[in-house]
Amino acid sequence: MPSTFGIVDLFAGPGGLGEGFASLVEDGHAPFRIGISVEKEASAHRTLTLRAFLREYRSRHGALPRQFIDFHAGDAPEPDWSEVDDDAWRVAIEEARALELGTETAADAIDAAIDRLKARYDDTILIGGPPCQAYSLVGRARSKGKVGYVPEEDERHYLFREYIRVLDKLRPAAFVMENVKGMLSSTVESRLVFEMLMEDLSSFGKGHGHKYELRAIRVEGGQASLQEAARPSDFIVRAEDFGVPQRRHRVIIVGIRSDLAGKAASVDIAVSSPSRTVDDVIGTMPSLRSGISRAPDSAAEWRKKVVDAARLLARIHAGKDNHSLREAFSSVARRMATEAPRSRTETRLYETYGNSNDELLNWLERSELRAIAQHETRGHMASDLGRYLFASVFGAVHGHSPKAADFPLALTPDHRNWHSGVFNDRFRVQLAQKTSTTITSHISKDGHYFIHPDPMQCRSLTVREAARLQTFPDDYLFMGNRTQQYVQVGNAVPPYLARQIAIFLRSVLI
Repeated sequence: MPSTFGIVDLFAGPGGLGEGFASLVEDGHAPFRIGISVEKEASAHRTLTLRAFLREYRSRHGALPRQFIDFHAGDAPEPDWSEVDDDAWRVAIEEARALELGTETAADAIDAAIDRLKARYDDTILIGGPPCQAYSLVGRARSKGKVGYVPEEDERHYLFREYIRVLDKLRPAAFVMENVKGMLSSTVESRLVFEMLMEDLSSFGKGHGHKYELRAIRVEGGQASLQEAARPSDFIVRAEDFGVPQRRHRVIIVGIRSDLAGKAASVDIAVSSPSRTVDDVIGTMPSLRSGISRAPDSAAEWRKKVVDAARLLARIHAGKDNHSLREAFSSVARRMATEAPRSRTETRLYETYGNSNDELLNWLERSELRAIAQHETRGHMASDLGRYLFASVFGAVHGHSPKAADFPLALTPDHRNWHSGVFNDRFRVQLAQKTSTTITSHISKDGHYFIHPDPMQCRSLTVREAARLQTFPDDYLFMGNRTQQYVQVGNAVPPYLARQIAIFLRSVLI
């Protein structure tokens, strides 16, 4: 019988890392089973619990429940999942726990789960990573502006020690720790946080058991391998190297227990095709329009605003050498004036849905579904519509997103520092034929960094489009309001990347 590993998932968010491990099934056997996943934020915990329920339900019945498909399609309210399958729901609520790590309550619950896992499975795996905010460059910059902020007293700097405590209790076959690049330069009391972390991980086990061999994931020639790191930056994993359509660079440390580490250096796996683009995963999705915020909104009014902006931009560029930009703006104005109005939401599946031979689309598209969920646009201020239009047309013509200096004066926002460099990338279009920039939780605040590449849509990305760029399958529903959904998507580990890491560990450990 093949080995089965119980998973402890800390700081789980909506479950991207866990999804990658739990989704792996080979010859009818799932080598990784999530025993407990911990997330304190309420909406992310709801997402995590629903996913745990669906995973358990499918394992029992071989398909998604009809009630979920109706709920996913927007044809029915959320049911009481315990009435759909009480046994599967009990498993889900035991697995997905709303706990604040570092508290006694959380420690007791995790320790009890560890005891169950050790009794149930051949061995265990620890996955997850401390929250990003205290480590990230942006987070530290914002924290400096808080009155009385003392880095040494920020508990988020020390939450990785709870990860170490669980590691000590669990003694897993392997662990995977993920975090933002900013942690490589973050300091506390003049010491690098990363140095402190590596000391803890490297010395763990001395005198009372097996140590852990720390490895970095390296990709060369389409093959991934585990290697010793010569410098901290070796631990940076580039998601695009694994076929994720996003330039997401994160620190990932893999630890292999010393009694199992002998095989690690000799194993490599073929990674998914790199250089996947924005258009690969959202180009077939239904076209939408944005809304207009802080003003009356209708399809006709939105179209008028965009047509007026396109005509203005065409006139602005009429006396310039850039014929391509002028023609592109004129084309948008002509097409927009004659095409049928677009909706702000669309759930219908496109014609080719579920029939692709493409590996990534096969991962994203789920044939059981009747609809696309969470594909609904936000409203944007009327003054921003022209900037979104300019950015998308400029990107299509020049192959890169415009900087502040590229914007015509007529579109210059009322910011005193607009030309200082501070706002150089304030409006960023995601280019259709390239991988996207990093999807972050900032997408919840506005869409300025996440402009759709199609000028005819003139909007920011929807939750579902952002989720696809993060490689969440279409049957992955994010609970909570739209702002909370965006935050969950932005904070997650791409499941498609996590699945390939899981394949890697299975090859090393089994």
